[in-house]
Amino acid sequence: MKNILTMCCLAAALCLSTQANAQGLLKKLKDKASKKAEDILDKKTATVVDQSTTNSGTGNENSNTVSNSSTGKPVNKGGAGLTNTTPPDISAQMNEAETAHASKNFSEARYAIQQALQGIEIQLGRSILKALPASVNNLPVDTTQDKVMSSQWGWSNLTIQRSYRQEDKELTITIGNNTAYSGMVEMYFANAAYIQANSDNQNIKQVKVKGNKAIIQYDDRKGYTLITQIGQTTLIVWDCINFMNEQDVLNAASTFDIDAIKKQLGEQ
Repeated sequence: MKNILTMCCLAAALCLSTQANAQGLLKKLKDKASKKAEDILDKKTATVVDQSTTNSGTGNENSNTVSNSSTGKPVNKGGAGLTNTTPPDISAQMNEAETAHASKNFSEARYAIQQALQGIEIQLGRSILKALPASVNNLPVDTTQDKVMSSQWGWSNLTIQRSYRQEDKELTITIGNNTAYSGMVEMYFANAAYIQANSDNQNIKQVKVKGNKAIIQYDDRKGYTLITQIGQTTLIVWDCINFMNEQDVLNAASTFDIDAIKKQLGEQ
């Protein structure tokens, strides 16, 4: 019996010793694994930081690339733009019209004539611009705003524009030769007459500029607008910003040679 107990005690002691040794071994393995994992993590962190520092100059570019391509469409980064179109050569277009007409190519003949008329209108518009005053009541001309526009369908579709400005005071004259304007003028004159006869506080009324019937209108945002009709289809419009009063507007309009403009446009 005593031998059996001794053997049991030895077996128990052996089991405990084996278990302790196993636990010690497991702890050693666990510690080694943890140390290895920490080393690997430290290396990866250092690599990421190093790459971030090295590529810091390209980070914004990558961001812009993603932003620009987020819609899936290319983004325009520049171009030469458009060049000014040279006015049609009148003689060349007339010769082309004759050639096309002789060969019974009437659509090309029509187009060439339209181009020739457009060339004439542009030359006429530039001639009128040159004849306009260089200053208006101390307002110098701003030639960068000069415009001559033609609808390319031929006569009576011409618009000429010039601006005069100094600081916040500006006058823009627009000379329009278009049949569509005639109806507008009749409407304006009828409206002005009605308001003038039926309102104590007038913001539109009839006046005269160098003997020509005109309409003057005032708006708090736009300032003064003065319109006169010369001939059947031509209007002259003065848009005046920050002018003192209507007399100031009329004085400025009187500096333009309306009769000369009539003559150049062939209006009676």
